[in-house]
Amino acid sequence: MQYYQLGGDDTGRLVVSTERGLYDLTAAKAQLRSFRDLASAASVAGMLPDDLAARHVREDNEITRERVEANHTVPVTADEVWAAGVTYQISEEARRQESDTPDMYLNVYDAERPEVFFKATPSRTVGPGERVGIREDSEWDVPEPELGIVLYEGETVGYTIGNDMSSRSIEGQNPLYLPQAKVYDRCCSLGPSVVTDIEDPHSLTLSMSIHRDGDCVYSGETNTSEMVRDCEELVSCYTAHNSVPELAVLLTGTSLVPDEGFTLQDDDQIDIDIEGIGTLRNSVTTV
Repeated sequence: MQYYQLGGDDTGRLVVSTERGLYDLTAAKAQLRSFRDLASAASVAGMLPDDLAARHVREDNEITRERVEANHTVPVTADEVWAAGVTYQISEEARRQESDTPDMYLNVYDAERPEVFFKATPSRTVGPGERVGIREDSEWDVPEPELGIVLYEGETVGYTIGNDMSSRSIEGQNPLYLPQAKVYDRCCSLGPSVVTDIEDPHSLTLSMSIHRDGDCVYSGETNTSEMVRDCEELVSCYTAHNSVPELAVLLTGTSLVPDEGFTLQDDDQIDIDIEGIGTLRNSVTTV
């Protein structure tokens, strides 16, 4: 199933998409106002979230796709967003290219332990249709399209799309600047939905395009099969010896990187599409 959280005039509503249509779960059960509410209630009942949601799918609570698309917001309000790095060859190559100490990234790509780092809090995370940020003190900024794993109490419950915004000029100066290059206002976007029934997260088509003044200035496509590590390994590394929060998202690594010299500008539009999840669309602003 596919879940949306609504904002705007519909703030505090959870919608589920099934083969039959879109249904307002909050209208059927007032306590189900978010994906967290659904995951929590399902955990208490010893059920899967989809099984609980199915109990509250009613014909009289069907909702139009136009209403969902006009009001959908960040689909999961994660207590923490973490990210994995150097899990695709293109990411390893790009980070070696930007860095004054390139060999360290090759060592991570081939190492037994993956790179996993803190990315964002809820206040730094935006949803579809909102603006992602580029730092005013950075000269080289790129989006990083990634498959996101949604975790409830450390267990995988679904998948979403993430944009791990990155200041490559800052990180390239010194690897110790990674937190400044990655964690800042509007540094992460998630959306448009959480999907719970993806059979194989390692065989999904992923694409990204960037438009500026009506022109396409970047377009690329890949597949999550190109990821050198699997989702289970990344989750295991994130949760090991770590008191994870109730609800978290773990981004699985940068799958596409614009050519060297490309940098985002204000009002650019970024579209990230992952098969079965949808399209995450954000414009850009300087923060």
